[in-house]
Amino acid sequence: MSTHNQPAGNQTSGDSEVQEVVHTHHIIEPIVYIKVFSILVVLFLATLGVALFDLSKHLHWGPANIVVALVIAMAKAAVIVLYFMHVKYASRLTQVFAVSAMLWLMLMFSFTFADYFTRSWIPQPGSWTTPGGR
Repeated sequence: MSTHNQPAGNQTSGDSEVQEVVHTHHIIEPIVYIKVFSILVVLFLATLGVALFDLSKHLHWGPANIVVALVIAMAKAAVIVLYFMHVKYASRLTQVFAVSAMLWLMLMFSFTFADYFTRSWIPQPGSWTTPGGR
């Protein structure tokens, strides 16, 4: 007997029946969203403070503002992913994929920073002059 003409939910294979998978959604209290909003506002103000305050003068490290701003941005992204994308309440497999994506992003940032910080190790030519002085 062919099952091609049957509706999707009523297909049977021999004597076994197709079992439906019921997904439940986690109900999040409004107070949690208020706390998340407060955290995001504090992180926004920290980003604003880093933008207005020159950390390189006080820490004596040139890219301090960039590094601190990126750390704050990653914290904001983590809060958004955990709560607004519901990864905190998702299955373990979803959490593993979210963590692996964040680790991959950190790996890419570390390669980028390694390139940026080591550029001064290779001497650059002073100028493009000809030997005759022309």
